[in-house]
Amino acid sequence: MEGITGIAFFSALAVIGLAIAAFGSATGQARAAAAALDAIWRQPEAAGRIQTVLILSLAFLESLTLFTFALAFLFAGQVAG
Repeated sequence: MEGITGIAFFSALAVIGLAIAAFGSATGQARAAAAALDAIWRQPEAAGRIQTVLILSLAFLESLTLFTFALAFLFAGQVAG
């Protein structure tokens, strides 16, 4: 019986890393949205400024997930090639 190859091992680690990144990003986005909705509920006149900050923070959170996704493909190409 053959042992696990380096590519298979890295693929498994990449999947685990992507899952952790997706979970962390989703948790962060949910907390940010909940805090923004709470702030808008408490102070409706500041809704425009709160919405701007929320969209900016969500973009940064999503970029971290996409960065992890891109790195997984980059490293997978170096392991395979």
